[in-house]
Amino acid sequence: MFWAMFAVAMGFSGLAVLAVLAVRVFVEAERLGRQVSDSAARIGRAADDLERASMSAARAAESL
Repeated sequence: MFWAMFAVAMGFSGLAVLAVLAVRVFVEAERLGRQVSDSAARIGRAADDLERASMSAARAAESL
């Protein structure tokens, strides 16, 4: 009887550890998603700035 209770306790402990790790993975995945979203927005703003700068350079070159 002891071994059966011990096995059940070990199984429950294993599931608890897996649940904690799953929550940690979920939180980190959300954080990574936010960072990727922020990076994509920054890249978009940089591309817009570069496009505006190239238009300015093109207009300046035309006026020469």
